Amino acid sequence: MSETASPQFAPRRFDVEIVDEVEKPPKGAPLAGDVPRQRDYLEGFLAAQPSADPLEGDTLTDAVIAALRDIFDPEIPVNIYDLGLIYNVENDDGHIVVTMTLTTPHCPVAESMPAEVELRIMSVPGVATAEVNIVWEPAWDPGKMSDEAKLELGML
Repeated sequence: MSETASPQFAPRRFDVEIVDEVEKPPKGAPLAGDVPRQRDYLEGFLAAQPSADPLEGDTLTDAVIAALRDIFDPEIPVNIYDLGLIYNVENDDGHIVVTMTLTTPHCPVAESMPAEVELRIMSVPGVATAEVNIVWEPAWDPGKMSDEAKLELGML
């Protein structure tokens, strides 16, 4: 790097302290740098965590579908379930099999989306195992979207 390089591109040095053990603050004690926004975010995140009670039957399938509705296509601001990418969700005593497609075989998340779907399914209480199968037939088309998705995209 030349001596005339701008300061914004100058290398930075970070001081890191490695500790063996971290002492937890007493319950209710403010965190270092605590601001209301951080606290609200954390409380909202913890409140949104699934309950520990396992679900059964149709309620488990419904919970899996709800979890799938939390995954959004990276290029289209609609969740993958309402987008019509999920063709089938089967529940066999906690073994969940999802058959899905992608908008195109050249989708930028073709390699990572199945793993994300599997992780999201496994986070649902009561799910023992998850299997995600990507299929290309029938091919996805905009007609597979829910009315809510079409409305969101201004297609209705």
